[in-house]
Amino acid sequence: MKRINNFLIFTILLLAFVSCNNKKTEISDLDKLRNSTNTKTYPAVKMDSAQAINLITKQKVQELLDLSTLYLSGNRNTEIDTVIYSQMQSYFHKPDTLTFKKLFHELDSLKVKSVKVNNLEVYKDFYKEDTLDFAKFSVEYFDNKNRSLGSFEKNAQYILVSNPKANKEFKFFFLNFYSNPLLKKDSTTVGVTK
Repeated sequence: MKRINNFLIFTILLLAFVSCNNKKTEISDLDKLRNSTNTKTYPAVKMDSAQAINLITKQKVQELLDLSTLYLSGNRNTEIDTVIYSQMQSYFHKPDTLTFKKLFHELDSLKVKSVKVNNLEVYKDFYKEDTLDFAKFSVEYFDNKNRSLGSFEKNAQYILVSNPKANKEFKFFFLNFYSNPLLKKDSTTVGVTK
């Protein structure tokens, strides 16, 4: 019996010793990031131009709304606010003083602290002989306690401008943000019916 107890104690001590010395050499997340390349970490995904435009548009809408809420949460007269405002203007083809009026008014009146873009869909509309690019999306507003203030349907008109320095590259700009799509007039004028 004493021999079995000694054997069990010896076995337990041996297992404890082996498990303590069997440390795994796991690479930390920081080392993984430091030694990785984009080709290994983030595989390239092939997508067609419509998918790429949809993805870029959603990203630009989210970035602009994030910058807007950040700008509105500040004093609007500091140097960082000036930098944020100029960065917001860079999203527009030809910004003017009315560019952000409707957006700022809505975000201010609802006291929005963060925004999430959902269900973005790009589409083309034809007006006379022009093809216009629009994005229809849903935005959900949140207050400072991260409570939902509601979800709203919005539109934005954008343009892709070719980059003369690089072949097959375009720059993305908004023409109108939170705009209403052009309303097409009915071909029947008022009072003329048959």
